[in-house]
Amino acid sequence: MRKYDLVCFDMDGVLTKVRSSWCWIHECFEVDNEPAYQAYCNGEIDEPEFMRRDIKLWTDKKPDVTVRDIAVMFRDMPLIEGIQETIACLRDNGIRSVIVSGGIDHAAKMIAEEFGFDGYIADEICSNPDGTLTGEGKLNVDLRDKGINVRGFIEKFGTTAERTVSIGNSFTDIAMFKNSGMSIAFNPTDPYTEEAATVTVRSDNIADVLDHIICD
Repeated sequence: MRKYDLVCFDMDGVLTKVRSSWCWIHECFEVDNEPAYQAYCNGEIDEPEFMRRDIKLWTDKKPDVTVRDIAVMFRDMPLIEGIQETIACLRDNGIRSVIVSGGIDHAAKMIAEEFGFDGYIADEICSNPDGTLTGEGKLNVDLRDKGINVRGFIEKFGTTAERTVSIGNSFTDIAMFKNSGMSIAFNPTDPYTEEAATVTVRSDNIADVLDHIICD
């Protein structure tokens, strides 16, 4: 008999080998968002302005860039090993899997569709009718409280926090942990995340989390 009904995965740094899907696009454009990142970390700008500044780096480099161009760039983004095995195993045990990420929705959609996740939510890049970028982003996942999104999926799939697992790697995932019966710090990037999690898993294969989710 299964102990959990739902597993919520962070994306950036958990399902991907890169720190951030936003940074992956920065690398593709060969631009540096460090000034905006520092301004956000220092509380000088909010998350919508952070997205605005990131997107401007791309449009300054290529004014006619489209959302399709962005989506295509994600095809070469390196992913963690074991996603297929992990999602298949969860499905075989009747457990739903979703992505909750402050990353870019095109990346989350690609991963969700390729590996069979049951849902995803991430931030959007707004576009004009012709596909070019408006310069704005739509905040769907507030990094200050990703627990809101976890609760949304809990309600959607008719389960409870106690029967939910959250997997993340940074302090922005702690709010997910607080809304879950079990939390897994996967290759944590800071001590706060590890301290807040039920267990810590350090591995180059996401399938290693299954030992803590699937009951014998």
